[in-house]
Amino acid sequence: MTFRFGIQLAPSAAGLGEVRALARHADRDGLDLLGVQDHPYAAGQADTLALIATLLADTERLRVFPDVASLPLRGPAVLAKQAATLDLLSGGRFELALGAGAFWPAIAAMGGPDRTAGEALRALEEAIEIIRGMWRPGETVEVSGAHYTVKGVHAGPAPAHPVGIWLGSVGPKALALTGRVADGWAAPIPHYLPYETWRGAQDIITRAAEDAGRDPSAITRIAQFVGHITEAPAPVRLEGEEPIRTDAAGWARVLADLAADTGFDTFVYWPETADETQLLRWTREVAPATRTLLNN
Repeated sequence: MTFRFGIQLAPSAAGLGEVRALARHADRDGLDLLGVQDHPYAAGQADTLALIATLLADTERLRVFPDVASLPLRGPAVLAKQAATLDLLSGGRFELALGAGAFWPAIAAMGGPDRTAGEALRALEEAIEIIRGMWRPGETVEVSGAHYTVKGVHAGPAPAHPVGIWLGSVGPKALALTGRVADGWAAPIPHYLPYETWRGAQDIITRAAEDAGRDPSAITRIAQFVGHITEAPAPVRLEGEEPIRTDAAGWARVLADLAADTGFDTFVYWPETADETQLLRWTREVAPATRTLLNN
């Protein structure tokens, strides 16, 4: 199995230069992925897709994705065209992670819908059908849904590579949808999905994939962690939403155990303090040590 490592950065409007500098460091150090939060209603955050376009231009090999795109504020047909364009401009380095929606009062305040959990899930499934249809040039996309409808739009352009659609699923029905139709699961941070639920969530995705006649191993499984990489070791308790705060060797053991016990193949770090020191410890210490444990 190939294991990948990434980092998540917030699109702080006051710190865009720092975000760009960290992305360049991550690219030079061989990191695989960079996720960027997407909360359009947050006054202090810049637009995620505009920032991603700049980060892709700043880097050469790093894959970049919204972590996760706020679907209720981004229409699926236009989002599909944006994703394809970003992928074409970067030579195939964009991936699309989607969220069905959260913080509904803030979404509604910005002109978006206010959906129930069931409505949000149906809207997500309709959006995926539209997005994939828009990536098939030569076809005419016709989708008539309860939340999204396109009436004979000509598809295109196609992305430079098969862009993965990764879902930030939480509940059982959303996890089952991930197994049925998605290319990956971008597991939400423990604040939204506590560590204790990860194994059960993986099982739901696997069963749904098998029931749909899909290969569960083809679904990317992304674990996301909040924490701090310290100089000295410290005990780690994977309970609730407690951040991980220990040294690089401790982090490596946690990640290797999770890969073995819960089936994750990709690890994205959300540093409590996003700076060059934390990035270097993640890329130069944690990632190599984890790979060594996994390969032994």
